[in-house]
Amino acid sequence: MEFNCSSRSIRGGARLGVLGAAIILLFSPVRAWPWGCEGHQAVAMIAEKHMTAHALEMANRLLQSAPIDPALPRYCPSVGLDLMADSSTWADDLRTLRPEASPWHYIDIPRDAPRTALAESCPASTGCVTSAIAHQIELLRSDGTDARVRADALRFIIHFVGDLHQPLHCVTNNDLGGNCVPIDFFGVAPVERNPLTESYAPNLHGIWDTGIILRLKGTETVAQWAASLDQQYSSQEGGWEKQGINVEDWAWEGHELADSVVYAKLPVAIPVEKPVPAKSCADDDHVSTRLLKLHEQVSQQYVDAVAPTINEQITKAGVRLAMVLNQIWP
Repeated sequence: MEFNCSSRSIRGGARLGVLGAAIILLFSPVRAWPWGCEGHQAVAMIAEKHMTAHALEMANRLLQSAPIDPALPRYCPSVGLDLMADSSTWADDLRTLRPEASPWHYIDIPRDAPRTALAESCPASTGCVTSAIAHQIELLRSDGTDARVRADALRFIIHFVGDLHQPLHCVTNNDLGGNCVPIDFFGVAPVERNPLTESYAPNLHGIWDTGIILRLKGTETVAQWAASLDQQYSSQEGGWEKQGINVEDWAWEGHELADSVVYAKLPVAIPVEKPVPAKSCADDDHVSTRLLKLHEQVSQQYVDAVAPTINEQITKAGVRLAMVLNQIWP
């Protein structure tokens, strides 16, 4: 197995009930809830289907030995979920407790950058999703490490492999991975949520994390949706497994999909920005305010165009997460 990670950098026609939930999630803070509750849970459920019996037993034993702190406020409901699915969203609940972990959820590769920019997009001072996965794998593999540390490492891995397959976690156009791209989502106009940072919702990152996911899942339970995705891509999963484990390849794959699908399928073309440091949507000459003037309107046409990519990336994340855990526990 080759992890090949650099050092380093979270972002963060449906029925009315689904649309209402989508609107609530779309108004979440900037860089919040990648893949949402349902996306991350589906990744974990697909992974379980591809894990060996031994690897699944070891994962469940570890998670049970050092459970999630019941006092930790949880954003995603855990009722009816098994240990891995419940663990899949835990890393997002830690952000106020462990702010240093926020950059571990993504890697800011400039939109028009060459592959060689991958390493420099993951600064050692902060870390990024690729280096975080590598580090947490080291902790999980260390038998001498405390069970609590190893269980948390497993929870980070479950979450970060999911994050890595959200294309907007592998790109920046000085827009915080699409968080600074205001979107009119099925008639819900973007509203400025924070005048200081000039952040708007709905935005491009938010609809990829939650809005579109909820429309694709529809009335199915997460378990039903995960099983459906696993079946849909069953003929391709063997090929993904044969490609082996290379986290940087996965990151670059997401980066390319961000440009060729996420941005390219939008009704109004968004120019590639010259890379500059951006910590809020007010940076880069008020990037979100400038992009607001494009009047991006996302409807069913865009959802239909990007749905195959979202479905495939979530399924790939599950299969690849299983590959990582099967190798840790052969």
